[in-house]
Amino acid sequence: MLSSKVEQYFKEQNGWYEEASSDYVGALEQLNIPLDSDFAQFYLHAETGPTFYSRHRELYHIAWFVLYSNYDLSVHSARTTLQLPEEYLPLDAFVGEGGYFYNRQTGQVLELSLGQPLQDFWAGKLQPQWENFNSFLEWFFELDHSAHSSS
Repeated sequence: MLSSKVEQYFKEQNGWYEEASSDYVGALEQLNIPLDSDFAQFYLHAETGPTFYSRHRELYHIAWFVLYSNYDLSVHSARTTLQLPEEYLPLDAFVGEGGYFYNRQTGQVLELSLGQPLQDFWAGKLQPQWENFNSFLEWFFELDHSAHSSS
């Protein structure tokens, strides 16, 4: 279930939609995302445009990107270039040599950058920094300053 903090934040921004777009439902189903997950609930109801902006970074609106861009190219690039397992979906454009990735099997979110962090991930030493998508969203939108499990 999606965090009430996240839902309230988007309602205050006039970016919360009670009715989910059937096109967005289909887009998330293409990615094998359970529609009752906090990830799906966020992307089915929150929208401020094709991206969300906070912390000087942009996150993709995943459902929008599946429908209207080459999101499959971003997924393919993350898998081949970064050698990420299939369960990881890019949440952003990996700009500035870093990016966020959602694990659709565990619901965790990983922040990854080139160099040692990527090598540590490949070696199994770097674990996802957010235990669930809600804690990542609360951190990203600065709704809960203690939601990040590291730093």
